[in-house]
Amino acid sequence: MVLLTAVLAVAPSLITASAAQAHGFSSVVFADLSHDDEGRTVTTLQLEYDLLIVSAADTQHDDALFRAGTAAFADRDDDAMAAAVRDHRDTVARYVDDRFTIGTAGDSGGACTASAIGDVTMTMQEGVPYVVISRVEQCPAAEAHIVRSTLFSDDEGYVTGTKTILTYDIDLHTGSAALDGSTPEFSTAQSTWERFWEFFHLGAEHLLTGIDHILFLLALIAGSRKLREIVLAATVFTLAHSVTFILAATKVVSLPSIVIEPTIALSISIVAAWYLVRLWRKGEAATELSRDSGPLGLDRAGWLRLLVVFCFGLIHGLGFASALGIDEPWSWTLLWSLLVFNLGIEAVQIGLIALVFPLLVLLRRRAPRIAMWATGALAVAVTLAGLIWFVQRVFGWE
Repeated sequence: MVLLTAVLAVAPSLITASAAQAHGFSSVVFADLSHDDEGRTVTTLQLEYDLLIVSAADTQHDDALFRAGTAAFADRDDDAMAAAVRDHRDTVARYVDDRFTIGTAGDSGGACTASAIGDVTMTMQEGVPYVVISRVEQCPAAEAHIVRSTLFSDDEGYVTGTKTILTYDIDLHTGSAALDGSTPEFSTAQSTWERFWEFFHLGAEHLLTGIDHILFLLALIAGSRKLREIVLAATVFTLAHSVTFILAATKVVSLPSIVIEPTIALSISIVAAWYLVRLWRKGEAATELSRDSGPLGLDRAGWLRLLVVFCFGLIHGLGFASALGIDEPWSWTLLWSLLVFNLGIEAVQIGLIALVFPLLVLLRRRAPRIAMWATGALAVAVTLAGLIWFVQRVFGWE
């Protein structure tokens, strides 16, 4: 009851949250380390364009970059955006050099020296313009590289919790890593356990900070009549989103964010409204299974609900994949990283179910009418939040 009350207490703020805030007002940097034909270290960065412009212009006091960059962004002109970065590459380089460093480990190790920014191109990540810059690093000989990233840090005041997703094929090591404010540094000689924890933590944090995914899960819990229903729903949801998560992250399937994000919001409303319809039709009997229960102890309504959860799970998997944005060929190392990220998601999901559902069962036994009104109010709040997010995401409103 306490947890349900707390959710209802913050429901007004959830309903008025924007589409961007539903996932947290943050950013993701994509970094790739490799060797060129001459054995030199090559760094390729993908940076959110408008954020780079305001951050670099502000910290390096370059008003001309701000004016040119924001004008190009307003026009959504890729050529003009790339030109703004090229014309002010020294400013951009100083900003990046302060916040993204590469060095080598060992007695002969030291800091790498980056060349000038080479070609500048534009790309898209989840419908957001990103600038792509590459630089050659002159590094002392060593057995491992050390990467440190504090790009778009919290203290700049523009975003919070920026992630740097690093992929590397260097020093006879290939893999992926996730850097953030709490773990800003990575070594290519890092242990398997350290890499495991980074991606596990990233997956758990993504679900915890994804209000829309949490509300979807709460709607499932509130509408579950028996333990077997929420267990089966969680299992089906996990299987569905795991499949599309891996396929999307490895670029086997792809859907634009303008389709994925509104559908996720709509799924929240549908699952919550499903429970409201049952409450309206059956009242206090809404928590009881029909007598014509079939396989696994579910009635027709329960099986239909599982089908809906499975379909929406497929869409949520595409949303989970967008958190990583890894763009590299299939490999067992990549699959390992994705599976660990998914384990982090599942740990939070299982924890939330284990915490909330027993409390709900206890409340239904001791005060069924209060439980009905509490879960009904929660379903109303979640339905409205999902509908508002759906409209915001369809029209691109913040």
